[in-house]
Amino acid sequence: MSDVNSRASLPDGIRFAFGTLTVLPVTVTRWDREAARAGMLCAPLAGLVVGLCAAALGGALTLLGAGPLLAAVASVAVPAALTRGLHLDGLADVADGLGSGKPAEDALRIMKQSDIGPFGVVTLVLSLFAQVAVLAQLYGESWARGAIAAAVAAVTARLALTLASRAGVPPARPEGLGAAVAGTVGPRAALLAGVAVVGVTAGVSLPGAVAVVLGCGAAELLLRRCVRRFGGVTGDVFGALAEVAATAALIALAL
Repeated sequence: MSDVNSRASLPDGIRFAFGTLTVLPVTVTRWDREAARAGMLCAPLAGLVVGLCAAALGGALTLLGAGPLLAAVASVAVPAALTRGLHLDGLADVADGLGSGKPAEDALRIMKQSDIGPFGVVTLVLSLFAQVAVLAQLYGESWARGAIAAAVAAVTARLALTLASRAGVPPARPEGLGAAVAGTVGPRAALLAGVAVVGVTAGVSLPGAVAVVLGCGAAELLLRRCVRRFGGVTGDVFGALAEVAATAALIALAL
């Protein structure tokens, strides 16, 4: 068994990232703070794979003659399927928690309930509509623009998780994924990860790089709101951050 005090290797981080952020068949061999740190630094890589899968399906449908709306729906469905809808569920739960207006303890209890309230339903519908609308517009312009946008959105979503895992951001609960990864990434490492993702994206698409920055900025605003409101982050908050970052990045690309 791995020494929990030893530094996690790159393969440990990749397995942690793919094992916790996707449904791809990966065995997580380490579940400790060092593995979580490496895993959250590798989160954008998991996002890239998810994004490329979404882009491949949307682009293929377009090239086969499907309309841009169908390609957009497919590109939105792939990330949902590859995460079992957990990020969307987190978005709905956070919307219900924030919309409840109740104290932090009560709001966290609402977020843990299995049902979705009116705030969550409305937020989910509007978010998915926005994502589909933007991708349909971009696929309508060219299959390449739509495919690039799908990939950029997925990478931005996971980069937002890396940044939210930085030191100084506390967990709202003592258990769960939020507690496992909260505060594991050093601020310098988080910044370097962000710069690397923006730099690589700029090499492919300058508007895409701008979208990454704006998407992460929107997620940061939500993160600060959640920390003030709930006292920290939870797995649901991470899911909400991913969806907000992806949606904001797509809107930025549309504009």
